This record gives sequence, C-alpha cells and structure tokens, in this order.
Amino acid sequence: MNVAIQGFHYGDEWIPFSRRASKSSAQKVVIKVKPDCTVEVLAPAESSDQEVLKAVRKRGRWVYEQLRDFRQQLEHITPRSYVSGESHYYLGKQYVLKVEVNPHLPRSAKLLRGQIQVSVRENEPERVKLALEEFYKARAKELFQKRLSAVLEQALWVEQRPPIRVQTMQTQWGSCSPKGRITLNPLLVKAPRECIDYVILHELCHIAEHNHSERFYRLMGQVMPKWEAVKQRLDRMAGRVFNE
Repeated sequence: MNVAIQGFHYGDEWIPFSRRASKSSAQKVVIKVKPDCTVEVLAPAESSDQEVLKAVRKRGRWVYEQLRDFRQQLEHITPRSYVSGESHYYLGKQYVLKVEVNPHLPRSAKLLRGQIQVSVRENEPERVKLALEEFYKARAKELFQKRLSAVLEQALWVEQRPPIRVQTMQTQWGSCSPKGRITLNPLLVKAPRECIDYVILHELCHIAEHNHSERFYRLMGQVMPKWEAVKQRLDRMAGRVFNE
C-alpha cells in the first residue's frame, strides 16, 4: 500500500500525517490519531492532496487535542522493569505484580488476593514479561467469548456467531474482516468490561456495515447509546496500555 507523508500547521505546531488509500468504497476521509502520537489519514485514492489536506485541517483542533492527550499519557509512563511491586492493569483495575522464582516449576501467572502472581525459573525481566503476555492472552481468549455471548443478542443483524481471533496489534483494539471474522487485541483485557463490550459491539456493527457510515453509527447508538463516553474512556487508557 502506498503511503504519502503530508502535514499542516495548527497554531505554532507542525503536525505531519501519513496518507493511505482507503480500502472502502465510501467517499470519506478518516483520520486516526494513534497512541504513539502518529497521525494516519485514510482517503479515497482519487482524492487530491488539497482535498485531503482541507479535510484534515477542518478537524485540526480535534487532532491537536488527541495528540496532546496521548503526549500527556506518555509523560507519565515509566519503562517496565517487571519486578515485584509494579502495578499492572486487568479489567480496568491495577494489580500489584509479585514475582516468585522456582526453578522446578513451569512459567505461569495467575490472579490471587489482589495480585498478579508470576512464577519463573529465573528472575529475568523477559521471562516475567512473557509470563504476563501469556496470562493476558489466555484470559482474553476466555473473556472475549463470554462478552461476545453477553452482547450478541443485541446485534439482531448477526445471523451466525462470528469467530474470534486473539492477536496482538500495535495500535488497534480490534478489526473485522469482510467475511465477518473478528480479531481482538489481548491487551484489551486490561480495560474495563464496558470498554471490551464497546469494541466487540463496534466490530459486530462492521458485519452489517463495513464502513464508518451514518448507518454504522446509527447501529452503534442502538446497541450502546452512550458508546462515545465509553470510547473516550478507552482512548484515555490507550497510551498506557500500548506503550507499557
């Protein structure tokens, strides 16, 4: 996919953005501000650079505010050492990490008495990190299926239960393939349940409408009337979750 770099001034700040050709047939410019403070613009291939730039400038204030919020989050993120005493998120709550070293037991992680207890054979950060990743992925596979069952009855347009794939992604919570397969980021289990439900419902709406059209947002409003507030809560967590 071809990527072109453009940019615009907002006040005294120069904000660069990458432009990609949109895969959808909708004649609409979509702007994404990512937790790593990069800006991506999806636009129809036939749109001129001037048209795209005009659309981005029109939402310049929103882009600037999103960047400001993510930068503030990044300022308060300290690199993980993966040692006892650190706090890690699970379902929106912070849990204290407790590392136990036992050369005779396999690597594992579990929730116990308000802690995420990790057992490793050697006290190395990479081993602890891997145990946590395995913990989140295992929890995600179980929890996402439960939450899908809980919200599926609201999505009346879905005729068959869609398959769910759990896959780590750098900047996305989820996606939906044209055939209706939902992919969810295991890091989403760090967020509250209502945020998980929002992402699943968002992808279920894409089964009916693959683009972010008026119909798509109308469906979102039907299945989760206050989805925008939930999305904002999830967005506020994104910087911490993706950059830990």
